[in-house]
Amino acid sequence: MWGGVPPRNKNFTGRTDLLERLREGIAGEVTAVVPHALHGMGGVGKTQMAVEYAHRYRGDYDLVWWVPSDQAFLVQSSLAALAPFLDLPSATATGIEDAAQAVLDALRRGEPYPRWLLIFDNADRPDELNTIIPRGPGHVLITSRDHRWEDIVDAVRIDVFTRDESLAFLTRRVPHAITEADADMLAESLGDLPLALEQAGALQAQTGMPVDEYLQLLDEHLSSLMAEGKPPEYPKSMTAAWALSVSTLEDKLPEAVELLRCCAFFGAEPIPRAVFSRTAEQLSPHLTGILRDPILLNRAIGELNRFALAKIDNPGRTIQVHRLVQALLRDSLDDEDQDRIRHHVHRLMVSAAPDDPTQPQNWPGYAALLPHVLAAGLPSCQDPDVHALALGFVQYLWLAGHHSSAVEYIDNFEGHWVALNGEDHLDVLDLRRQRANIVRALGRFTEAYELNQGTLAQMRRIGRTDEPFRDVQLQVVNSIGADLRGRGDFRGAFDHDQKSLEEHEAAYGPDDARVLRVVNNLALDFGLISDFRTARELHERSYAGVETGGAGIGATNVLTAWGGLARAVRLSGNYQEAVDLGEAAHSYGADVLSPEHLLTLRTGIDLAIAYRRTGEYEDSLALATETHDRCQRLFGSDHPDTLAVVVCLSNIHRSMNAIDAAYEMIQAALIRYASVYGEEHPYYHGCASNVAILHRVRGDLDEARRANEHALMGLEKALGRNHLYPLTVATNLASDLAARGDLRSAHELGTDTLGRLRALLGEDHPMTLACAANVASDLLADGLEGEGTVLYEDTLDRYTRALGPTHFDTLAATARHHLDCDFDPPPI
Repeated sequence: MWGGVPPRNKNFTGRTDLLERLREGIAGEVTAVVPHALHGMGGVGKTQMAVEYAHRYRGDYDLVWWVPSDQAFLVQSSLAALAPFLDLPSATATGIEDAAQAVLDALRRGEPYPRWLLIFDNADRPDELNTIIPRGPGHVLITSRDHRWEDIVDAVRIDVFTRDESLAFLTRRVPHAITEADADMLAESLGDLPLALEQAGALQAQTGMPVDEYLQLLDEHLSSLMAEGKPPEYPKSMTAAWALSVSTLEDKLPEAVELLRCCAFFGAEPIPRAVFSRTAEQLSPHLTGILRDPILLNRAIGELNRFALAKIDNPGRTIQVHRLVQALLRDSLDDEDQDRIRHHVHRLMVSAAPDDPTQPQNWPGYAALLPHVLAAGLPSCQDPDVHALALGFVQYLWLAGHHSSAVEYIDNFEGHWVALNGEDHLDVLDLRRQRANIVRALGRFTEAYELNQGTLAQMRRIGRTDEPFRDVQLQVVNSIGADLRGRGDFRGAFDHDQKSLEEHEAAYGPDDARVLRVVNNLALDFGLISDFRTARELHERSYAGVETGGAGIGATNVLTAWGGLARAVRLSGNYQEAVDLGEAAHSYGADVLSPEHLLTLRTGIDLAIAYRRTGEYEDSLALATETHDRCQRLFGSDHPDTLAVVVCLSNIHRSMNAIDAAYEMIQAALIRYASVYGEEHPYYHGCASNVAILHRVRGDLDEARRANEHALMGLEKALGRNHLYPLTVATNLASDLAARGDLRSAHELGTDTLGRLRALLGEDHPMTLACAANVASDLLADGLEGEGTVLYEDTLDRYTRALGPTHFDTLAATARHHLDCDFDPPPI
């Protein structure tokens, strides 16, 4: 298998000793195979050495794979792309993170290929990449300018050519047109630097310029550079050779140099050809003329390739300029020209970016441009269109689930924008709104709340009434409801979102996508105050509104509404319907967003709960375990969704009678709930009630009662008594009393709780029936046959009609076993 390795350089020359030394070092490893690194300064040919090694020894490997390593996401994507060739699920099926991890695990095991070669090119972050690089039966080759690899792996330093290598290279690069004496003079003047020789050879091949003339011009360019009073930061040979190549090309085709200068202000990663669009606006007439003439544009690109000033990948539709050449080009321009060309690049990126960052089909377009955002200096640009593009990149990163990267980008933009425009600029306020959304998604609820409250107060102080300002302000208003839910103020969120819905409907009408988002949030609020019927109705309205698509509606809106509807159906007691909805929603999220997207993972948690409620324990356990592994790896142990799936797993293990595993999980989760949410949050007390169930199951009746009494007191204080959470705990507390033999107290507490549940949820809700079954059992055990029998028979009849005669709750109630009512925290 051969993947991603650049074509062999037909002019590759020499390096025989280094290649043999490298081969001996790599092939000589017998027991502990360690990576090998090629390191050295820019322009000495590290990448070409790696390419030559791969081609020369490819017959010794079952698999050779190239891994661009300029940025972390490039490493992950490249590794994930290898998955299908190792008989592993593709990234489309499992997500990039999981696919990459599966590839690394397979390589370490040597399955199915024990003889593999991975080449990490431009790996200049040893501290980050060393943990990713696999150690196994295969080989790893690294190219880097970072000397720190010397302390980590076996390193081979790459230096300039020997003189013999320079002569051989020039003779091959300019066949029949250069003598050995001329080649020797040229190599001497260029310091035997391979990149400089490549440019000199390309120029010789294209122009046939005599070497003595070339050397004279080279000396003139170098003298001119030195006369400017700033010694070059790069090898003098490289500086002069580059300047001469650019000068010669400018005489031949100035349009090619104009294009090259634009490329110098992108990042060093491949630049999509689509960037050079004929529709780009606000460019200089000269550059516009180049872009609108396809023949001239393609000729210019071809000349850059022929003069060795750019590498053209026609199948991949990209242009790439060596980072050293980019730096030299930028430094050759005065500040005014740099600003002009940099802004051209900004306008080109505006033209090339997809229109809507909410649509997953547009995300590859954003991903291709992302490596160039900071390199091109977008944060310092004042162009409103560029600001909109920057906000689009942040929104893409957030919606695609790259939360940490989104925060880093916001940090870069916000600092520049505040310095340039002040704290009250609308784009600064919008950026802070997006930051609040992202930090909330990371579980930092207090930070999100304070950010949004500060932003809203600032916007109200400014008092603008224009439409763009109003739109951002309403988005901030909408976000505050989620902040309140995160802080455990469910009633406050409910009141806030009712007012927010009124404001949004007044501004946009009832069917606008922005209104539907508020409808979805209000549906969450109704669920959190235990009004599941209204929650379901609102989720149905939200889902019906987004299902058909429309302006402003993206896949994240669809999955949010779909998953919310599935959850509301389950909480209403319709478990099989919840499974059917949840399976469809989860498949949609995995296919359209990705299996690792936060919303897909949340939908997976809800589906695992629904599976458990229908008795499909194995499916529930498998899905919850897979989801937990992803949440743990992507977000860490303290993330709210990681905690939610741990609670889910604990409940599954308890249902499957794996009591010790369930107890260990929920105890660890309770500690983390205290640190993330605080000990007064309803979710903390809900988690504590699950711990109490396991205390009783393990025989510690006193601790079970104490834990449930404390949880009930905390929930009553936060939510009142007539809420599902405290009523669930009260039901379990009655079971604690019954287990201790205090049957009268048990059925008295249970009877009171049953009346409240009937009023809240109705007589046929599974939670009501569980409480009724427990009360009937306690009445019968306490000798109250008449009352107990009537309730027992009525409850069994309702169970059979609601869940079926073979459902585990129906069977438990029939056997007069107490039913345990557990807690699963919904997303907020």
